[in-house]
Amino acid sequence: MVILGIDPGSITTGYALLNNEETGTTVLEYGVLHAPANHSLEDRLLHIVSKLEELLDKYKPQALAMEGVFFAKNAKSALVLGHIRGAVLVACRKRGMTFNEYPPSLVKQAVTGDGSASKEKVANMVFAQLGIQSSDLPLDASDALAIAWTHSHPNPLNAVLKRKSSGKKKKASVQAWKALIEKMGGNVQ
Repeated sequence: MVILGIDPGSITTGYALLNNEETGTTVLEYGVLHAPANHSLEDRLLHIVSKLEELLDKYKPQALAMEGVFFAKNAKSALVLGHIRGAVLVACRKRGMTFNEYPPSLVKQAVTGDGSASKEKVANMVFAQLGIQSSDLPLDASDALAIAWTHSHPNPLNAVLKRKSSGKKKKASVQAWKALIEKMGGNVQ
């Protein structure tokens, strides 16, 4: 399965494409989609989505993994980020891709074992886990790699919760797991 990881941004959007097979995970491509800052929002959206569609047509990913919404102090920035996320989601859903989002703290936890790790630590760990050399690309690219890696290597806690209950687990234990995941910023359904 080919997974597209996206770290959305209105000027620099990180992307990563991973091929996840039984034999392992390989990096197909990663980088940033850079829209000129002096362009209008709609032109930046068009630029990002156009470049993204080229990648979608080339690699034909089946899954989209994107950084989840976070609470920004600046409402305008949050709104602009919402536009970018929406445009990316529509382009991917038009191609039948599934969608999962991961809060930054859950991605950090999955990649480094520390939900409050620095972006640099996440970058170093994801490069090591994927067996690639460090890059001079913006951290948006390594964040996208981390998001895609998180999707391709599900957190064991989430996997436990998604499995259908066999009746052998105690309800209190399941509630404790759910509380822990939510505390780490995860989304429990």
